[in-house]
Amino acid sequence: MRIVNASPADELLDVVDERDRVVGRLPRGEVYARGLRHRCVFVLVRDAGDRIFVHRRTASKAVFPSLYDMFVGGVVGAGEPYDAAALREAEEELGVTGLPRPEPVLSFLYDDGPGGRGSWWSRVYEVRCDLPVEPQAEEVAWHAFLPEAEVERRLGAWPWVPDGLAAWERLRAARGRGPGRG
Repeated sequence: MRIVNASPADELLDVVDERDRVVGRLPRGEVYARGLRHRCVFVLVRDAGDRIFVHRRTASKAVFPSLYDMFVGGVVGAGEPYDAAALREAEEELGVTGLPRPEPVLSFLYDDGPGGRGSWWSRVYEVRCDLPVEPQAEEVAWHAFLPEAEVERRLGAWPWVPDGLAAWERLRAARGRGPGRG
């Protein structure tokens, strides 16, 4: 359930345990401040040419500002199913409606490490977008659809969001294609 006309910090999130079971519900701002485990979705978007949507986050983003990402997505609202969050986040960030339902690929527990922002259960999806995209200006500073080989070449050159890199590595491993292997 998403709160309308409120600050993102007021949005309610489910707090979950190490097995992804709900153990509480708190505002996003408090979840972030306390580094509590919550839920997120990552959606890999490909166009008709099989290129991947890549973007740079705006400098005003609360989490990982100005970093590059090969996924769209975000937090799962309190009581919201992962699948619904994946579709909602993809349509919001791409600025489209009528996107096909993203297909779930894998789940993992991400941990940002000591001094980081905490940990979150992460579900990775894929979707094909043949619609013209118009990303949210408050979320996306730059975007392009890049061939997968180009994304791989940019991994060491651009500053990427760490949770997106973790999701990318797991996705590549699940497909039997480790880093640098096409």
